[in-house]
Amino acid sequence: MPHPSRSSRPSRSPRARVLRAAVLVALSAGLVAAALPPPPPLGIGDPLFPHLGNPGYDVLSYDIDLTYPGRNTQPLAGVTHLQALATADLERINLDFTHGKVSAVTVDGEPARYVTSDEDLVITPAQAVERGDTLDITVTHTSDPSGPADSGGWVRTGDGLAMANQADAAHRVFPSNDHPADKAYFTFRITAPDNLTAVANGLPAGRERHDGGTTTWTYKTVHPMATELAQVSIGDSAVVRREGPHGLPVRDVVRTADRELLEPWLRRTPGHLEWMEGRVGPYPFETYGILVADADTGFELETQTLSLFERGIFTEPGYPEWYVDSVLVHELSHQWFGDSVSPRAWSDLWLNEGHATWYEATYAEEHGGPTLERRMKAAYEASDQWREDGGPPAAPKPPAPGEKISLFRPVVYDGAALALYALRHEIGDEAFGQLERRWVAEHRDGTATTADFVALAGEVSGHDQTAFLHDWLYAAKTPPMPGHPDWKSRTPR
Repeated sequence: MPHPSRSSRPSRSPRARVLRAAVLVALSAGLVAAALPPPPPLGIGDPLFPHLGNPGYDVLSYDIDLTYPGRNTQPLAGVTHLQALATADLERINLDFTHGKVSAVTVDGEPARYVTSDEDLVITPAQAVERGDTLDITVTHTSDPSGPADSGGWVRTGDGLAMANQADAAHRVFPSNDHPADKAYFTFRITAPDNLTAVANGLPAGRERHDGGTTTWTYKTVHPMATELAQVSIGDSAVVRREGPHGLPVRDVVRTADRELLEPWLRRTPGHLEWMEGRVGPYPFETYGILVADADTGFELETQTLSLFERGIFTEPGYPEWYVDSVLVHELSHQWFGDSVSPRAWSDLWLNEGHATWYEATYAEEHGGPTLERRMKAAYEASDQWREDGGPPAAPKPPAPGEKISLFRPVVYDGAALALYALRHEIGDEAFGQLERRWVAEHRDGTATTADFVALAGEVSGHDQTAFLHDWLYAAKTPPMPGHPDWKSRTPR
């Protein structure tokens, strides 16, 4: 779907005009309504995040303006503009947003009433929304990077800020429909002091220097993106450019002081891209690179076109070369599995992490690490315990209260890769390779479910794989491993 511009948006369905008297009545009634409880927060019914996302509309594009004050403990000024298509009649429009202050909202250029309800921003437009209407929603707000570092959203780095929005933290940065089921195109405009560099997902689309010592950097995505994959980096950064396969622009973002130190790792990306393309087909986006943040996050993250890494993985002694390389490949493989093909629900997370772990382990085997069989045997031994602790791969238990990151348990990583290992044994190497290529090609720029994967596995192999994969993905106990009847899983503690 082409990115709709504001000047060429689809014509809107006619709405009944609100009489001036009715507006006055509504405004006076608002004084009474202010004392009433706010409407409840909504959600799209995700089993793991029931209040995440919002029904009734499909976001087509985000246009996000952020102004960085120069200190990463102070709120940024923000204006977020959404263009959306109404998929139902709406009297109110819910957006996910928290950890910022809203000062104004307009819908189609007209001021709208708004109230917060838990982590929802509930908007009442001047005119009711009819199904099929195209909406322009503008929210003027702040975006606060303070607060616990493990809450997600902004990551404070040694020289500025970066983002880590997975799984449910993009709405800690900007108002959004914060669920991967609703992907959209993004434009970022970041204004920062002249001595800093701002980078975001997608391709650069302009840079403008202003009086007063600030510069605005603009970036646009060419492909739709889930909110949890948004990335903005602001800091004393060097942007290192080179060419990848087929002329692909590769850009890495590192602290200026680390430019030479990290070059031995940065130069590996084109080779990693070639390796992945040899297994699953063409890279799905307009650019790629890594963002090395001077921060202790405890994780790496596959933000679209610009994967986030903590500096320590490259600078701390003790990590074998094959290990660091395989982690780089893990996040790169997510560009196909999780970014281009996004999960329809968070219980489909295994499709992201299982595949990324599969290619991480395969790359490690080919470059000095343990064999895939050895890693999968160890995973099999632990698998029953993982399933008891976190649920089966395709039906994980909800994250612990207040610990959303706890969703990312071993069962959706090596436990899910183990299911892929079993499937390859069941259908053979050739069919498995064909399945992987077709999966990322047929669902490119979209979302997909576990049921979609099971159906495609049956189509490619010529045999219904529903029963076989059901036990691997949903059973409380790990099934016998094809080809390895001697493998045993330890009894859970």
